[in-house]
Amino acid sequence: NTVSGTYNLVAGDDQKLVIASNTVTVQQNVHSVADAITIYNSHTSSININAAGGVTMRLAGTSTTGNRTVSQRGIVTIVCYANNEFVISGGGLT
Repeated sequence: NTVSGTYNLVAGDDQKLVIASNTVTVQQNVHSVADAITIYNSHTSSININAAGGVTMRLAGTSTTGNRTVSQRGIVTIVCYANNEFVISGGGLT
C-alpha cells in the first residue's frame, strides 16, 4: 500500500505494509487489539508518525508516549494492544 501526502491509517491497513513519504497518523477508534501495521519511510527525509487525539502510542521498551519520527528508509511496526492504545518499534525510530 503506497501512499502519498499525509495519510490516516485505516482498518484495512491491518497486517499490511504502508509505504509512506509523509506524515502518517494513527486515528482513534479505527483499530482493534492485535492489529499490526508496518510503515516503511520511502522518503530521503524523516517522516512523523502521529497519534491523533484520544490515542496513546508508546515507544516500545519505554514509558515514553507521543508522536515519533522515522528516519529516511526506516521501518516501524505499530501494534494495537488495547482500545486506542498502541506500541511502536523499529529501525530508525526516535
